[in-house]
Amino acid sequence: MKTLTATELKKLQEEKGDTLAVINVLEPEAFRAAHIPGSVNIPGKRDDFVKRVEAEAGGKNGPVVVYCASTTCDASPAAARKLAAAGFSEVYDFTGGMKAWRSGNLPTEGAGTADTVEVREEPSRTS
Repeated sequence: MKTLTATELKKLQEEKGDTLAVINVLEPEAFRAAHIPGSVNIPGKRDDFVKRVEAEAGGKNGPVVVYCASTTCDASPAAARKLAAAGFSEVYDFTGGMKAWRSGNLPTEGAGTADTVEVREEPSRTS
């Protein structure tokens, strides 16, 4: 697994074109609020995450970038580790997420602004 900056991701998109699968691993609400153009939403917590990414990437040998909200969000590193463990050969983690993408003045899609999108952790359950 390799990590990417916003500039490196933009360059990779230009180089790889449609062969690059860019996956937003947050919940659908965060994706609808703001996402990188051309990315698809496959929440990392889904049981079928690996299977859906494999379908989107056209197999385990295609390049895959995962991203979440920001450097304080652990969803994309966890998703990248999951994909690498499943045998994906070219996995990238865009560690800065939407916050870094917006900070780089790069285009976004969605109903809101990425700066207001935060990942809410599920409360721990005690018995």
